[in-house]
Amino acid sequence: GLSLSEAVKKMRGKPKTPIKISILRKGETKPIEITLMREVIKVQSVKSKLVEPGYGWVRITQFQENTISELAKHIAGLYKDGNKLNGLVLDLRNDPGGLLHGAIGVSAAFLAPDVKVVSTDGRTEDAKQEFKARVQDYQRGTKEDPLKLLPVEAKNVPMIVLVNGGSASASEIVAGALQ
Repeated sequence: GLSLSEAVKKMRGKPKTPIKISILRKGETKPIEITLMREVIKVQSVKSKLVEPGYGWVRITQFQENTISELAKHIAGLYKDGNKLNGLVLDLRNDPGGLLHGAIGVSAAFLAPDVKVVSTDGRTEDAKQEFKARVQDYQRGTKEDPLKLLPVEAKNVPMIVLVNGGSASASEIVAGALQ
């Protein structure tokens, strides 16, 4: 038998191209043939809910291109209808990381402007960089500030950040910056 990752590798291909799959089910004498159309899969990188009145939970599964604005939308959603938040859980468990500017932007959502988020160091001058909780350090291109929808109260809400052994790179940067 194939492992899941081997099977997925075999199924990958150009979007809009067909793939035929045979599924063998218990109680069926012959495989069921299905043809699927390949598509680009967009993973929703942010999920949220009110765990109970006044307490929000936000999970970031991966730091992607749209994570910062998604986070702002989700937090704004937790505050809608005049809700007040007394606490927020930021869940980064099993988040493999992703884009550095995503980590900086997510940190900036909860930090005062210009607080240092992360710095890099190395032998050459261009390896020495400092990234702060400011729009020019997390914005991509000329788009507006992806945190513009973020309620200002989010900066002062007491927070818990959840990490585990599967939280890596960008999620470790956020956990460290918010500490």
